[in-house]
Order: sequence, then structure tokens, then C-alpha cells
Amino acid sequence: MCGITGIFDTRGARPIDRAVLQRMNDSQTHRGPDEGSLHIEPGLGFGHRRLSVIDIATGQQPLFNEDGSVAIVFNGEIYNYQELIPELMAAGHVFHTRSDTEVIVHAWEQWGERCVDRFRGMFAFVLWDRNKQTLFMARDRLGVKPLYYALLDDGTLLFGSELKSLLAYQAAGGGLKRDIDPLAIEEYFSLGYVAEPRTIFRQARKMPPAHMLSICRGQPPGAKGLEPKEYWDVHFTLGNPSTVADASAELVHRLRESVKLRLIAEVPLGAFLSGGVDSSAVVAAMAGLSDGPVNTCSIAFDDPQFNESAFAQMVADRYRTNHRVETVRSDDFDLIDTLARLYDEPYADSSAIPTYRVCQLARKHVTVALSGDGGDETFGGYRRYRLHLLEERMRSALPAAIRQPLFGLLGRVYPKADWAPRAFRAKTTFEGMARTSVEAYFHSVSILRGPMREQLFSDSLKRELAGYSAQEVFDFHAGRAGTDDPLALIQYLDLKTYLVGDINTKVDRASMAHSLEVREPLMDHKLVEWLATLPSNLKVRGQEGKYLLKKALEPQLPNDVLYRPKMGFSVPLARWFRGPLKQRVRDAVLGERLASTGWFNRSYLQHLVDAHQSGASDYSGPLWALLMFEAFLRNVVDEAPAPESLAERPVAEAVA
Repeated sequence: MCGITGIFDTRGARPIDRAVLQRMNDSQTHRGPDEGSLHIEPGLGFGHRRLSVIDIATGQQPLFNEDGSVAIVFNGEIYNYQELIPELMAAGHVFHTRSDTEVIVHAWEQWGERCVDRFRGMFAFVLWDRNKQTLFMARDRLGVKPLYYALLDDGTLLFGSELKSLLAYQAAGGGLKRDIDPLAIEEYFSLGYVAEPRTIFRQARKMPPAHMLSICRGQPPGAKGLEPKEYWDVHFTLGNPSTVADASAELVHRLRESVKLRLIAEVPLGAFLSGGVDSSAVVAAMAGLSDGPVNTCSIAFDDPQFNESAFAQMVADRYRTNHRVETVRSDDFDLIDTLARLYDEPYADSSAIPTYRVCQLARKHVTVALSGDGGDETFGGYRRYRLHLLEERMRSALPAAIRQPLFGLLGRVYPKADWAPRAFRAKTTFEGMARTSVEAYFHSVSILRGPMREQLFSDSLKRELAGYSAQEVFDFHAGRAGTDDPLALIQYLDLKTYLVGDINTKVDRASMAHSLEVREPLMDHKLVEWLATLPSNLKVRGQEGKYLLKKALEPQLPNDVLYRPKMGFSVPLARWFRGPLKQRVRDAVLGERLASTGWFNRSYLQHLVDAHQSGASDYSGPLWALLMFEAFLRNVVDEAPAPESLAERPVAEAVA
């Protein structure tokens, strides 16, 4: 696992300033504390920070082909690289290392852009072919590894694993403009993150998952030339006729294979174990493949409402893992500014706090950790899926001409009940019933729903938005889903939005802050493709989510783990904002920094704070989003943090 960055002159071969490239590379030292290297030639500079995991002795980057005409910087793992080496050697390619990085170089020489079709793994890489005068960039299918890029006004292209490396670029011709994109503000306050391909800054972009981009020097890319091409997508065909028994056996085999591929490492390796189904499934598979005890770690909370450690211990005891647990205070809110600097963009998932802590714990004992991320999206595990399917059955029973005006009226007049479980929040149900399936799902996952954003945003911001709604992100993906199955459609939407923008972003930044590599066997694209062939009733059956996964794991895990209510990785925001963070919330939300933007209505900000702190409403989600946005403005927009300030403590101490 690594950090990559670079500078490319799209117009010619202007010299690259080594000091500037060094600063960009140093901004990501936390991603690769073991080594840092640069390569500079006319019009091109590559930077690389290395966390040594595979081929420690000879896998340094930037890496080149035999004659030095192809160079690469690469972040990630190609899990099937050992299968590709003999094929490439048979085609005449000569290897000088045992690294997966060199496989990419020769695969490019052999197959060109279509080399990405052959890779099984998580990756973001940028490759320079001097003979073709072409820069090639690609990102893995499910967006596990990040890749940012920006074309400056003078034709300079910047790229990096994190946005901070682009922000570190300062040259005579200027740098990345910190102009905030108003459309990104709308996406953030809807979703809690800025959705691909947009970033918070107008000039920068995220490479979307499963996309690639070729830029030929001397052919100024312009807007159309910087449009990446998609090379893969998941297709929910749902026609697989397998029985539950056959599908269970196939799933166990595929899960075992996916985990086995991710056990290749030359450094200590372990797993996160939350006590949920997904991480427990991964640990069970690891235990069956490992000669010795598996290293596992968990975070316990001192608040029983959020503590799953007893279930993690059940699994640890069953498989006799080397299990380590650390208890986190329920008032662990000291990370707000640290997280703002780490993410470079506003990011509103409060589970970033415990995720940061569990990565911190894991890094004390291992360099690589397997996780259960992706299981909810691919197996159908979220509670919101079951609620959506219930609403969808109700929507299909009434014509839109009756349903929309009736439930629209009920949604407007029915009182809001934040205190109630969602299944009993009639207002939410009525609002969902008045919408189309995609509109309803977007509404259900929004942090601030449409009417709230209408009150939150100032008239000047609304003018800048010109009618844009983050709903358009969902509409775009829904139009490409290729299915009208209610569950498959929202699974597809989550794979394209929430999984990438929220989950993968959270895990990448939290793990890399501690120089920890995290691997996700449940996001193996071969497994995802197979699951997409299975009918939806094997994923959600009645009120049981992850039906097939649980049935397949019954011989391996206790029912108390498989069939208990899902808890999630939560923190007590509502209590924080009425207690220890009461004044901080008030100062941030009602303070000068948010006011100075001109984007928000002061009266509505006041309402959110007062209503929440009085106990009249639960506005913890919107307030956290505002708190993190204010922290982003102070820590990223107002000043560029020094590389060593990205974590709570210096990198050297963090990885000792």
C-alpha cells in the first residue's frame, strides 16, 4: 500500500521543479513511511511513498520496464499477479522483481489499455509510456483505492492518492484553485460526502471506480479529453437457478478463494473483528486457511448501547485467534480537526471516529488487516433495504396519480418523530410513498432532506446551484443499472455511491493515517459479479437480510452472531451535542466561519442548534455535517496543514 503523486505537462516538456514534487510526495508520508522516491524527466514527475508489503527487497517505485521507456507509480495490490507472470514471460517479457507493480508495466506493454481487464485487486496507478508519449491512469472496479487529478490553467496535470498532494503544488504558474464547487456543497449536505467524480474544489476530480484515462502529450485534453472511460460494470441478471444449498456451498468456496488471495504478504497480517456477520465470516475463512492463530482486533465502547465486543469475543474464542480489544470512551470526540485534515474534503460519517481508532489499534500488531467491508451492499444487509422493499410493495399497489398527491399531503402535515424507530416514523414513510423508487431511496439516505436543505441554504447559494440536486447523482446511476428489480436497483446505487464515497473513503483514510493496509475480500469483483446473478430473495427474505450469507455460515458461526440485530459502528452524537460538545457545536455552527461563506441561513442554523439542545428534535446528523464542514473550512481551505499534522501524533511514532 502506498501513496502516489505526480506532475505531467500535457502541452510539452517543461522542466519539473523537484522541490515542488518533493513537497507533494511528503504530504502523503503517512501512506508510505518505509520509502519515498521521485522520478523526473522533461515534462514529467512521479512521486511515490511506500508501505512495504510484497517484494520488500526489490519492489521500489517508480518502477520501469527493461529499457526504461515505461514508468509507473502504483497504490494497491494485484492479487492475481502470480498467475499473470508466467503468461507475460511466455510472451517474452523479462522480470527483474517479484512485485505486482512490475506485472502492471508488462501487462500495459502486452495489452495496452485493456490490461485493466486482467487485474484482480484494488489499485490506482499512473503509467507513462515515453515511446507513445501517453500518460495512462486507472482505478479499481469498486473504488477501494483513491485517485485524484486536476488540470491547471497552464496545461499542467496533477494527480495524487489524496487531495492534499494536489493542494501542496505551488509553482510560478499558480496551483490548484481552492474555489469551492457549490454543487459539491449540495452533494455533501445530502449524502455526507462529495460523490464521484466531483470534489469539493471546482478544479479537481476523482477518478471514478472502474474507469481509465489516457492523455497523449501535445494534444491538449480540454474538457472532453479529461473524460475517463469505463472498463467494467456489475450487471444484476438475477437469473441463477441455484438452490439455497447449492448457492451456500458455492459462496463458501468463493469466499474462501477471495480470502486466500488476500493472505499474500511479507509482513504481519490480521483482521478486524467487530462481531458482525461480515467480519466474522472473513475471520472464519482465514482461520481455515492459516497454519497458526489469526490476529484479530476489536474496539469496545464504554457505552453498552454501542458495544459489540462480546460477540467479537465469541468468534475469537471459537477460532482461537490472537484477539486484542481496546475500549474507546463514548466521549471520544477529540478527532474532529484531525479528521478534517485527513479527509481534505468535508466528510460527515461519524463512524470515522471508531474506524480511526480500530486502525490505530491494528497497526500496533500488524501491517495488513482484512475487513468485512462491502458485505452489506453485496449481500443485502442494510435495514434500509428491507424498509425500502416494504415501501416499494406499497407503492406498486397504488397508481401514481393517487399515491403522489395523497401521500405528499400526509407527509407535509404529519408531525416529525425523530425519537421513534424508523419503521414507526409515519412522516418518513408518507414522504417516501409520494416519490418514485429512486427518489424515495435518495430521500431515505439523505442527511438533510430536500425541505431541510431548502431552509439551510441561502438565496445566493441556491442561485449558484441553479436548480441542481444531488438526486441527479442517483438518477444518473439508476439510468445505467439495467434492472428494475427493487433490491438490485438500490444495491447498484449503493455500489456506485455510498460504498465508494463513504465506506471506502473512510477506511482508506483511517487506515493510511496509521500506515495500515486494509484488504476487503467481500469486494472481490469476481464474487460481486457472481452475487449479482443470484435472485434477490436469496439476499433479503422476509425481514432477514444477508439471507444466503447467514445460511452458508450456519456451520461456522453461532446463531447469536448470525441472527442478532445489526448494531453498526456508531457514536452517541445526540448526547454529545447536548452535553460535552454543546458549546463547541454552538460556536462552530453559529460562528463567524460558516457565516462568512454566505451559504447558510443563520435563522435555520439557530433553529437546528436550539431545537436539538432543548431535546425538541434530534438534529444530530445535520449538526455533525455542519460541524465537520466548518472544521474543513478552517483546516483545509484556510491553511494547508504540514504533513506531520495529519495524525494525532508524528508518523514515526504512530507506526513504531
